[in-house]
Amino acid sequence: MTDVTASSGLLHTTKVHVDDTGGTGRPVVLIHGWPLSAESWKDQVGALSAAGHRVVAYDRRGFGRSDKPRGGYDYDQLADDLAGVLDELDLRDVTLVGFSMGGGEVARYVARHGEERLHSVVFAAAVPPYLMQTDDNPDGPLPPEQAQGMAADLEKDRDAFFDDFTRQFFSVDGELKVTEQQRQDAIALCHQSDQKAALACMEAFGGTDFRDDLPKVTVPTLVVHGAGDATVPFEGSGKRTHAAIPHSQLVVVDDAPHGFNVSHAEEFNRALLDFLAR
Repeated sequence: MTDVTASSGLLHTTKVHVDDTGGTGRPVVLIHGWPLSAESWKDQVGALSAAGHRVVAYDRRGFGRSDKPRGGYDYDQLADDLAGVLDELDLRDVTLVGFSMGGGEVARYVARHGEERLHSVVFAAAVPPYLMQTDDNPDGPLPPEQAQGMAADLEKDRDAFFDDFTRQFFSVDGELKVTEQQRQDAIALCHQSDQKAALACMEAFGGTDFRDDLPKVTVPTLVVHGAGDATVPFEGSGKRTHAAIPHSQLVVVDDAPHGFNVSHAEEFNRALLDFLAR
């Protein structure tokens, strides 16, 4: 465990907390969802490490154990933070795994920094290509009024918001697919987030258009999604990302919610390991 200087400049330095298993295996970098931290990957780290991979997971700025600056929560900066992690650890031949909001960092990283350090990428229940429903994006699964309501609810009462959010995060058709303890563990991670960061990143993942970024992805790509995802619905996100990256492999996990790396960890890990072995 260490802190990496992800972004620095004349007047500021932003450090992000990194968990790194070390070793000489081909590195896999895990990028967590909103509003969690690298600890949300605990069901994947052991399986990936056992398969011989060096596993790196970091807390996004503003979340978990990382610095919580006043700004820098747009995807250009977040992708630059990812680049800072790869550069400082000198990681090469990397597989990037972006879950939910983290899929945006994968797409924007490729667009801004290219694929020189990459072996492959994974979009897991990820927000690209563009969540917000607009006139030129009618298939976006997030109506503007819903996005506004989410922000207002988070501002009004964090406790109530995270309680409701995690129920949907781990449920299919109202049925919770994890234990109550697993849901409470996720709530605890949510509360590690800075409020300003949580609100700004909510705006970023809902309102950022990745449609021009996805065609730049040429490395091997896996799109993996839960069929019952009510938070980032497959039809408006994973299905469209798969179509935008024609060479991508698609795996849809039956009866799985948004947080399927926890609820369906065995199926999730199998899809990931099968892809990594190719």
